[in-house]
Amino acid sequence: MSGQVVDPAVSRIKFDREVEQFRRLDTMHRQRGWWLMSATFPVVQIGFITPNVRPAALAVCAQIDFTNFDLWPPSVKFVDPFNGKVLSLEGVGLPFIRNTPSGPQSILQGHGDAPAFLCLPGVREYHDHPAHTGDNWLLHRGHGEGGLLFIADKISTYGVETITAWQIQMRNTLHQGLMAA
Repeated sequence: MSGQVVDPAVSRIKFDREVEQFRRLDTMHRQRGWWLMSATFPVVQIGFITPNVRPAALAVCAQIDFTNFDLWPPSVKFVDPFNGKVLSLEGVGLPFIRNTPSGPQSILQGHGDAPAFLCLPGVREYHDHPAHTGDNWLLHRGHGEGGLLFIADKISTYGVETITAWQIQMRNTLHQGLMAA
């Protein structure tokens, strides 16, 4: 899917509604470590900070694109918060494990250098994937899936909130010439 097919004014109204609902609960979101970094139609960028460990750190940054919302579900990409570069599965570095009736399963998918994506109903990459052609977005539309709060909750619950401790390794990286001076 590409290009604008929904009247941008309609998508913008729905985008603004999602952002306003998010902002109304800002105090609660900050307690969970959610930081609304930017919201410029049609893209929202949220940083997810570790709420369960100190020192707190930015664990992951998600860019949620509401182009053609809600005829299309939002697209979710994980990005480097400093340069906006889209991250691969390895670049995200979190497992996003949830328990299902068939056992633990990662809802974060990706192959090689391809962008990591949430394999979850309500996310464009899920519905566009050939493995999910029988699970049309329109069956989920209007039931909460695909909303900004829904997506942020899943990223937080299955990704960031699972971080409960730091394992830090430190090493001296000073150049030998600097140490002699």
